[in-house]
Amino acid sequence: MTNPSRLNDLILTGKIWTYLADLNEQAENRLSLIIQQMKEREGITEQLKEKNQLAWVGAMNNIRNCAEEILRYEMIYSPVGGGM
Repeated sequence: MTNPSRLNDLILTGKIWTYLADLNEQAENRLSLIIQQMKEREGITEQLKEKNQLAWVGAMNNIRNCAEEILRYEMIYSPVGGGM
């Protein structure tokens, strides 16, 4: 959070938990979207899951890790979109 006065306002008005819940929901939705897009781009399908479960699990773990890193950058580290 880059604005300490905004943080204080949220805490003092009791709105911090609502804000954090909304932020968490946005993050989960964005993560799902990134994962879905990466699965499509890399051709990770249910057929692969049925045919070679080990390869599917490895690919999905890799996709999830990459998607989480993208999300961290977008929501935390990015000077444009991060913080409040």
